[in-house]
Amino acid sequence: MAPGLAGLLQALALAAALALSYRPLGDYLAHLLTSRRHLRIERGLYRLIGVNPDFDQTWRAYLRGVLAFSAVSVLFLYAFLRLQNHLWLSLGFPGVPAATAWNTAVSFVTNTNWQSYSGESTMGHLVQMAGLAVQNFLSAAVGISVAAALVRGFGRSRTDRVGNFWVDVVRVTVRLLLPVSVVFAIVLVAAGVIENLHAPMTVTTLNGGSQAVTGGPVASQEVIKELGTNGGGFYNANSAHPFENPNPLTNWLEVYLLLVIAFALPRSFGTMVGDRRQGHAIAAVMALIWIGSAGLLTLFEWQHHGSALRAAGAAMEGKEVRFGIAGSTLFAASTTLTSTGATGSTHDSYSPLGGGVLLLDMMLGEIAPGGAGSGLYGMLILAVVTVFVAGLMVGRTPEYLGKKLGGREIKFASLYILTTPAIVLVGTGTAIALRAGRAGILNTGPHGFSEVLYAFTSVANNNGSAFAGLTATSTWWNTALGLAMLFGRLLPMVFVLALAGSLAGQSPVPVTAGTLPTHRPLFVGMLLGVVLIVVGLTYFPALALGPLAEGLR
Repeated sequence: MAPGLAGLLQALALAAALALSYRPLGDYLAHLLTSRRHLRIERGLYRLIGVNPDFDQTWRAYLRGVLAFSAVSVLFLYAFLRLQNHLWLSLGFPGVPAATAWNTAVSFVTNTNWQSYSGESTMGHLVQMAGLAVQNFLSAAVGISVAAALVRGFGRSRTDRVGNFWVDVVRVTVRLLLPVSVVFAIVLVAAGVIENLHAPMTVTTLNGGSQAVTGGPVASQEVIKELGTNGGGFYNANSAHPFENPNPLTNWLEVYLLLVIAFALPRSFGTMVGDRRQGHAIAAVMALIWIGSAGLLTLFEWQHHGSALRAAGAAMEGKEVRFGIAGSTLFAASTTLTSTGATGSTHDSYSPLGGGVLLLDMMLGEIAPGGAGSGLYGMLILAVVTVFVAGLMVGRTPEYLGKKLGGREIKFASLYILTTPAIVLVGTGTAIALRAGRAGILNTGPHGFSEVLYAFTSVANNNGSAFAGLTATSTWWNTALGLAMLFGRLLPMVFVLALAGSLAGQSPVPVTAGTLPTHRPLFVGMLLGVVLIVVGLTYFPALALGPLAEGLR
């Protein structure tokens, strides 16, 4: 079968699987987030942490829960990493150095999973299972919970309550992430992904040398790293490693897992606000951006410029032969359009314009479909801005889902949109200006700039993937990127929850002839335009200095 046809069939099969999952998973999530019934195991957890599950919180109390939970998680994981050498199944590895432990703890708690270390030679099995994998579950649950609070803000009226953070986190973890992870871990093991507690084994390489190969509980961690849009690899090669991703079937399954929850959440949104057409409109915008990104990326990597590319048939540098161009670009587009960060190929080896597409995917805010929860609330923020712009055009007060969008709401939305670009551009500029930052740049010219821009774009958007040419293991880089991850995750959540509280306190306004229909193709087109113009053009000068300059020279 021709590679192009095989790639097309792969993408069509993925789209069909996501479409089939959209309704049942979206409805189940809506039920999970609105049910008043608590499972017995959940009640036990509520008693353990001292929470009244039937008490809804104000947005400020909800935010305090998010911040407190995140702070305790960072401290616990930091201590776990530092004391690794005293723990069971440490495999003889020493405690993780302080700067790396700080960066890793923040990374996994913020759903970023940026890794400045090689997992197979740094982390023991217990730390991988009870430290990193646990945060894969919890950070994903936090993102979905914050999205649920914003949706409740749209759906509720004349109240200052947006839900209970502790109930949301427990339910998402117990009723969704854990059972799905168990099922798909078994599927991945059957498909060839390893799952064991083996110590490193010495093997003979093809050239007669020796190498220590570490086994581990890989399949169970592989599922939640994709399902929760986390992305941290058990091995340094991440999802390009044959123990994590051995064949085209597992590659397809992992792409499906990293997209399925984020694409189903718009259905949950529509169900929870009482108008499923609103969810269809949001999902349509996400799908259009995803299709466009995957198509452009595949096109750029199939271009035959230069004798080496013509001989290979495509830009195969840094890509797995077992996946080919289509499997690699489908994975790369999906992982950068979500906050996953898992990599099935080397992004640094993509063509300049292909790398530019990966950068733009993250710069859009990873909203197509985005991370677990963060994609939905990011797209809803942009929908608020779209309605506001439309209201200015016709000279009337903007309304979205029966809620007026006044100065207070637009300020929260604007602060949300401006926060991440500020972190990315200030961080990139600082790294280029300081000697400590420049020390990690191995390449000169536009590509070196692109590597720095990619790093701060990745961590500020809580993605975690990287261009391989940047050495970010120094104390300066670990600290700077850790701060970017922390602010990039928590500051937007502050504005999302503040907006949720402001919307929940309003009285609903009736639909009139002048109300903009937000479920029709016109709104879909307007929202797509806002995403590309308002968000995309923010980064255009930086892109012009990096991938565009490299690709056009």
